Amino acid sequence: MRLVVAQNTPHIATGLYTYLEFGLCVASFLPVMAASSIRHRGDPSQRIPGRWMRRLGRTATRLTPLWKFSIEGSAPRDIKTRPYVVIANHESTADPFLLSWLPWDMRWVAKEELFRTPLTGWAMKYGGDIPLRRGDGESVRITMSECERALAAGIPVMMFPEGTRSKDGSLLPFKDGAFKLAIKAGVPVLPVALAGTYAMRPKNSKWFAKAHACAKILAPVSSEGMTEADVGVLRERCRDAIAGALPDLQARYGRVTS
Repeated sequence: MRLVVAQNTPHIATGLYTYLEFGLCVASFLPVMAASSIRHRGDPSQRIPGRWMRRLGRTATRLTPLWKFSIEGSAPRDIKTRPYVVIANHESTADPFLLSWLPWDMRWVAKEELFRTPLTGWAMKYGGDIPLRRGDGESVRITMSECERALAAGIPVMMFPEGTRSKDGSLLPFKDGAFKLAIKAGVPVLPVALAGTYAMRPKNSKWFAKAHACAKILAPVSSEGMTEADVGVLRERCRDAIAGALPDLQARYGRVTS
């Protein structure tokens, strides 16, 4: 399947403005985020620093005329007191901005290279995000250990199980990490389906485009009673849930052709 977006014309002037305002937002938030990170450095949930990161994402998107975001579905009633492994498909670098509008706290797992980016990488560090060096077994072990600490502290952990952004908006195979984590920690998985962000900034694009995107919160998938032997079953149940939600979302926020 190939995603063809309805609004994918780059807006160069407003794109330049958006780059500038994003940069200014990050720069203005960094001192407060750094102070929050220092103050809460012993907290495995990183709940307060993470809230500053979400505020940054929402502020930056409010100030651009290019992007409009919607949230559909209902969050689990216990999401603020019970940990979940939250997963979403990954269409674009706009995805984290959209997910910052979800109404609960999370710690995010992101590839280590992003933490070396000036401004945004510093914000991710101060926001309590968890770095992962892909293909490095020791890094994976450390990352999963930190995720377990976060879940034990009662905060959800957010992961993109495809492991990378889709090149054409289609749903890629899921990797096992998020589902191993959920089973080991004994927590449910909460799938979220994203549509429309591919139109905002496809992979390898340098420019932003005007578009409307949506995150749809789906029903939690239980890991109760599962063992490591069930990782594949849990993985495919969650992928099927997102795959099943995408056609309707993409019909409204983009259309799919063969």
